[in-house]
Amino acid sequence: EFLCDYHFVFCDVVPPNCIQMRNLILSAFPRNMRLPDPFTPNLKVDQLTDISQAPRLLTNFTTSLQPPQLKASLEGYLKTSTPAHFQAELVTFLQQSQSEDNSMRYNVPLLNAIVLFIGTQAVSTILSKSATVTNASVANCPHMNIYQHLITTLDTEGRYLFLNSVANQLRYPNCHTHYFSCVLLHLFQEAASEAVQEQITRVLLERLIVNRPHPWGLLITFIELIKNPIYNFWNHQFVHCAPEIEKLFESVARSCTQTKPNVRELGETHD
Repeated sequence: EFLCDYHFVFCDVVPPNCIQMRNLILSAFPRNMRLPDPFTPNLKVDQLTDISQAPRLLTNFTTSLQPPQLKASLEGYLKTSTPAHFQAELVTFLQQSQSEDNSMRYNVPLLNAIVLFIGTQAVSTILSKSATVTNASVANCPHMNIYQHLITTLDTEGRYLFLNSVANQLRYPNCHTHYFSCVLLHLFQEAASEAVQEQITRVLLERLIVNRPHPWGLLITFIELIKNPIYNFWNHQFVHCAPEIEKLFESVARSCTQTKPNVRELGETHD
């Protein structure tokens, strides 16, 4: 539970290449919870009891929203979608607010805080309308507009860091896990280029090919991506770009679905 409560601060300090260590942190779940089997056929994630509950966060991550006016500007945009130039300013904040050792072009703690803050605000907005988190409810709102601006405007490095920040919220069953799973799937479906879809897949895949444990939210997101035909996953060129890559996808698909069908059949299976 200590890892559950403080996962945000741990993800800030764990180096990007320490994937298994990050998985270990993100796989933690409350001791009184019994995790649903992510491999259950036709698992209805949105109907799980715990999926509507907010996780306990004991880290005041909003203190990372610097300079001080950034939080107020972000809250204002999420409420009114104005001013129109705020999204561009946000990218500037990320690029100019360098880390202390200047070893990275992006301020990763700030990026992580922005992604989580937007997500928590989005969930609160959805629940305040007596609605539920779905693929439809996460789309066409100021929160998603910022995410889509970041994924289309940032360069390859920045986009990779952004997608990892989103993936860091794929944990045990709770409303944040459900929301960020829907966000990643929506970004994949609406991506303007296959390069973006390939990078989303990379972020998920590199967390799955290391030894266990694998976070529950990571598994349900990847399973949905490869099984639901609306994402057309198995027809993308990057899946078949080389024999060794195709075999890797087949291996991970078999592991995630706990079956051994031809991978092309997976694209025809709908939960």
